[in-house]
Amino acid sequence: MLKVTRMIEAELRERMRLEWDITLPRFDVMAALRRSEEGMKMSDLSGVLRVSNGNVTGIVDRLVSDELVERRAVEGDRRAMRVVLTERGRTQFDQMAAVHEVWVDELLSPIGAQGLATVHSRLGRIAEKAEDDT
Repeated sequence: MLKVTRMIEAELRERMRLEWDITLPRFDVMAALRRSEEGMKMSDLSGVLRVSNGNVTGIVDRLVSDELVERRAVEGDRRAMRVVLTERGRTQFDQMAAVHEVWVDELLSPIGAQGLATVHSRLGRIAEKAEDDT
């Protein structure tokens, strides 16, 4: 399972690099922000992505320089910053996400829709059990 996951991830990374000159971590940050209209605090973004604050900071810095996201002060907390997709970032992400979905469907097509539903269901059960055990 890990081998297949890594192969699919490597293929997606390469396609994203070639198509949009973007990394998968940058795409992941934009995806998390797209799900949150009001944006996210840097610490929350780190938690959602399960990476360190330092990793998120570097990725956000690059997205800011590309004018895809912006940092905003958090009212009442001088140390915290909220990250929000810009209009350009939303437009670009929506275009990338549509193509990304087609790529994922293509890469998973050998198991078919029913096979994918079965895998999804069974992996969901494993995840639930793991969460219950913690």
